[in-house]
Amino acid sequence: MRATDRVRLGHTDVRVTRLGLGLAPIGGLFTPVGDDVARATVDTAWEHGLRLFDTAPLYGAGRSERRAGAALSGRPRAEFAISTKVGRRLVPGGTAEQPFWAEPTGLDPVFDFSYAGTMRSYAESLDRLGLDRIDIAHIHDPDQHFTEAVAGAYPALAELRERGAVGAVGAGMNQAPMLADLVRATDLDCVLLAGRYTLLDQSGLAELLPLCHERGVAVLAAGVYNSGLLADPRPGAPYDYAPAPPDLVDRALALRDVCRRHRVPLRAAAIRFPLGHPAVTSVVVGARSPDEVADAVAMFGWEIPGAFWADLKRTGLLPADVPTP
Repeated sequence: MRATDRVRLGHTDVRVTRLGLGLAPIGGLFTPVGDDVARATVDTAWEHGLRLFDTAPLYGAGRSERRAGAALSGRPRAEFAISTKVGRRLVPGGTAEQPFWAEPTGLDPVFDFSYAGTMRSYAESLDRLGLDRIDIAHIHDPDQHFTEAVAGAYPALAELRERGAVGAVGAGMNQAPMLADLVRATDLDCVLLAGRYTLLDQSGLAELLPLCHERGVAVLAAGVYNSGLLADPRPGAPYDYAPAPPDLVDRALALRDVCRRHRVPLRAAAIRFPLGHPAVTSVVVGARSPDEVADAVAMFGWEIPGAFWADLKRTGLLPADVPTP
């Protein structure tokens, strides 16, 4: 399996590469990036053959979408798949719920999962991206808004899909149970599962992944480094956007020890692990620089022996019944 292999997304006509680029970092996540580095990051992903790009209005309050659109402008439209999200609209003077963005735009995200808000969010994303259609539109983080998302956002996206303005309808969350509820309540083509099917957290396996596999719903696995702990395990490393608890740091360090015995970088194991499950179509990895893109591609292509996965199970670092690549 190669990072550049293209596969069909569920039952849709959308085709994506096995490795996709997450564009939250180029929205100025935690630290400024700047337009030039953001463009070089997307350009490097293109040069390496990646053709799946994931953004959202939330990321940098529109900055990620604008930078993605500028970098992809002029590229053959049929050659790439862009995913963005609905559920937050950007308004002047709103109340920002996440103080993560280092390059203010004067706009703030506010939740809106209504039909009208979804249609407006879609149109505003098209404007920022400079595109006339979206390949994948996800309902974004409806944790406290399930009813409105099912009654408002989903029918709007289904209508756009019927018109051909959206190629696939999905939902993206940092939790698995509600994604399973959404798969049962609607006709989703895919889900974007962040951080819940990783070397440290396989909670997505309890219900969501088997359900998606049964129904032909594609799973895009994101957050495979769990915010950084699996990229650089150490005390104080981030896990789900906060300092990692000591027990998780210890587990990450134990994973790294097994990796070293098999001469496998922990980052490589983290990227490849989700693809052991047949429901997982692609892995989406965020990057804020050309070097990080090149590293992700290299890690994806690392040859990982079967003995490595067996060792993780033997030492109890992975459950015995977890599928591995």
